[in-house]
Amino acid sequence: MGPTTRLVHGARRPDYNAGAVVPPIYQTSTFHWPADRSEASEKGRAYLYTRIENPTLELPAEIVRQLEGGEAARLFGSGMGAITACVLSLLKSGDEVVALEGLYGGTTDLLTDLLPRYGVRVREVGASEAREPEKVVSDATRLVVVESPTNPLLEVHDLARWSETADRVGAVLLVDNTFATPINQNPIALGADLVVHSATKYLGGHSDLLAGVVVGAERLVERVDAKGYFGASVDPFAAYLLGRGLKTLALRVARQNENGRRVAESVRDHPAVRRVHYPGWASAEEESIAARQMRGRSGMVSLSLRGGAATAERFLSRLRFVHVAASLGGVESLASVPGLTSHRHLPADELARRGIDAGLVRLSLGIEDTEDLVRDVTEALDAVR
Repeated sequence: MGPTTRLVHGARRPDYNAGAVVPPIYQTSTFHWPADRSEASEKGRAYLYTRIENPTLELPAEIVRQLEGGEAARLFGSGMGAITACVLSLLKSGDEVVALEGLYGGTTDLLTDLLPRYGVRVREVGASEAREPEKVVSDATRLVVVESPTNPLLEVHDLARWSETADRVGAVLLVDNTFATPINQNPIALGADLVVHSATKYLGGHSDLLAGVVVGAERLVERVDAKGYFGASVDPFAAYLLGRGLKTLALRVARQNENGRRVAESVRDHPAVRRVHYPGWASAEEESIAARQMRGRSGMVSLSLRGGAATAERFLSRLRFVHVAASLGGVESLASVPGLTSHRHLPADELARRGIDAGLVRLSLGIEDTEDLVRDVTEALDAVR
């Protein structure tokens, strides 16, 4: 099956109530548990409690599992719920984590603020160091956390090389694939052990749900909060919305890829723009990596504007079709200032060191008509130069 056919039919089940084409929502907290266990075995699988398992959650998890090529998948109540469950389930006091600096701000906070309190050592790796993972991963490393393209500068890293390096020391490679989506990139095929998504973003695709998903080797996914200790379960209705949104993922991402490329190309030489950040554009090396491991470059574009925060504010106020809001990956285009949203917890000097300047605006291009988005962004830039 191709990806679009798989999205529509890949998790069909014969036991939908009354033969419904659309699966029902099991909006229940608990389930009848037969006193006679033989009765349960005759009827098939018996469910216990929605915090641990629910039929509505199985279908979208199975779709994402198939798309990413993993052995198992599990849904969570948010992307942070998913990655927190991974980290806390796989690590213990005395372990070492190697993490890229270009991670989502919430992930960075989790790793650098929370984990050290429990005796876990975390080493952040800058973009230049990340080009040679062999020099930063040690025998003490138990977990490697990578995001490619990175957030918010959209740098591209060689996932196969990171995988080979992690394997040599017996570390787990965890890749956040939220920006790329499984339509554009499959980290497991490149050697990753676990893949995490904020399904709130592209997978759901309509800015109306919170969910996260972990995919990977069954032995690892089974370790990730298998008993629901953290309580980061997704609500059945949100899981239903996720399953519905997934059916159009390939169609949406194809348009978002095109809109991202066209907007990036249209403003690359605009006098108000100091630099356009787009997957593969940072260097010839990154272009080579992106061409090798990505099928599409996503709908994400970040603009470093001349004039800093004041210019960014004026630019945002001039946009008409692009909403000024946090998050990404929806059918509508969104714009945000990472220094005030996803990375707001970092001090100003640290933001500057990481290349997140006050004039950096991150765009998530939606599925609107391409010419409308190009005109909207260009005219907003014209008004502030």
